[in-house]
Amino acid sequence: MPAIEDPAALAAPPAGLRERKKRRTRDSLIRSALELFALKGYERTTVDEIAEAAEVSQRTFFRYFANKEEVALAMQTSVDALFLATLRSRPPAEAPLPALRGAVLATWEGASEVIESVVPLELHMRTYRMIESTPQLLAARLRKLSEVEEQLTREIARREGLDLGTDPRPHVLVAAFGGVMRVTARIWGERGEGGLEDLRLLTVAYIDQLGPALAGNWRA
Repeated sequence: MPAIEDPAALAAPPAGLRERKKRRTRDSLIRSALELFALKGYERTTVDEIAEAAEVSQRTFFRYFANKEEVALAMQTSVDALFLATLRSRPPAEAPLPALRGAVLATWEGASEVIESVVPLELHMRTYRMIESTPQLLAARLRKLSEVEEQLTREIARREGLDLGTDPRPHVLVAAFGGVMRVTARIWGERGEGGLEDLRLLTVAYIDQLGPALAGNWRA
């Protein structure tokens, strides 16, 4: 006698289709949230409004994001993940600072595609400035960056075959590098104008001052 197939299994969409649907829902929540933040401001936007704009329930929102902070930082988190993956793919013989610089340049080249697959680039840049000017979001972003820097430190140590317990250089380099990244973000945000290319150029210009600033004679 042939086996009776489970009707629920027959009704369930294939795994790939389920994943695409989940991705669409998540992207819709991000897009709806960032549009509302741009329109009303971060503080005045509620989770209920985000869910309603994305045409899902509040319960569905919390399946994807723990809170408003998380959805506000979602695109920055995606770019962080791209940067870490790019660093891991750099040539093994590349020295630590050039590897970080090369990863930054490659990330900027791919960031637009990652961002625009979810939200318009202009909306992302408005959100970037909103984060820089909103104390609650900036504090959350700095916490996230601390986690990213720890991952960068471990990756640099792995590439160089170093023990972080006895060699402080990966921590020192990543702390200096992370400081440059934060300074350029603040300066760009304070200018109140300019797009992703302007931010990229500013970041690279400051990174290229890192070595001379640490080792050079400033009075020469």
